Amino acid sequence: MKVMDLIIHKAKQSPRTIVLCESDDERIIQAAIKASEDGIANIILVGNLKTVSQLLLKHQQNGSNDECQIEIMDPNSSPLIGQLAQALFDKRKHKGMTLERAQKEVLKPLCFANMLVEHGIAEGSVAGAVYSTADVVRSAIQIIGTCPSSKIVSSFFLMVMCQPFHTFKGGMIFSDCGLVIDPNAEELADIAMAASKNAQALLGKEPKVAMLSFSTNGSAKHSAVDKVVQASRIVKEVMPELAIDEDVQLDAALVADIAKVKKPDSKVKGESNVLIFPNLEAGNIAYKMAERMAQATAVGPLLQGLAKPANDLSRGCNADDVYNVIAVTVVQAQSAT
Repeated sequence: MKVMDLIIHKAKQSPRTIVLCESDDERIIQAAIKASEDGIANIILVGNLKTVSQLLLKHQQNGSNDECQIEIMDPNSSPLIGQLAQALFDKRKHKGMTLERAQKEVLKPLCFANMLVEHGIAEGSVAGAVYSTADVVRSAIQIIGTCPSSKIVSSFFLMVMCQPFHTFKGGMIFSDCGLVIDPNAEELADIAMAASKNAQALLGKEPKVAMLSFSTNGSAKHSAVDKVVQASRIVKEVMPELAIDEDVQLDAALVADIAKVKKPDSKVKGESNVLIFPNLEAGNIAYKMAERMAQATAVGPLLQGLAKPANDLSRGCNADDVYNVIAVTVVQAQSAT
């Protein structure tokens, strides 16, 4: 089964409530209808009641069936607004938030959506088709907050390779390719641990982690290599059962014959499905190269390290991209319970 088919199948087994706040965008509407009809998620759309209702009716008339059950929440008329505003004030007053400001902020769709997640009305949120990544991440951190076991919020891409010419077929996690510019050793360790948990949930396989470097097994001496080695050892202390290779070059991470030569004591043995990049430059270049030159499909950027799932979209996404991220968010919510 292809990796996205597996994720969609898992989502259908136990749908979760996902909130979308960019509901005047037709890509969001199309994805919401498909997700609802396919039974992968219970959808809440945040936006102007009249506008969203008209868009739903338009797209349902264009081929969707009548079984689509989508809830629309308009912040300007929601009976929850007072409760959510008070909760936002209580959460952010130590940062200077006033109740008056909270009452205004919670009327904004992105804030309202994430407050639904924080308050347990929804179990995950998806945004970024219109909002910038900075806005999406900032709102998620401020409202949903970080997971108690995480020191940092980072991102990952689910890279899907299923073309006939791909020698490796399936899914792979690339992290961090979109958020943390230059993590220190502790942050890099946190990124690796979060990515390994997402690999377990999304790929349906035991994670095999490669801590990538220009060095393999101490073949080069540099502070950049030291950082990767230190991060790897932190991960090993916390997750001793995890298959993880310290400083390893990409070829030894992916090719068994090369791993035998370069890293004979490898636990991963050239079969990595989680690639951890030492900094954002390397990760961002790598995922774009895999996408553009190897024709891999990149799903993301997806967020990790949050208390509850909240995922970002590319502003160039299409409806299928949104649908896939909804499915991923459902599976993340399943694994969080």
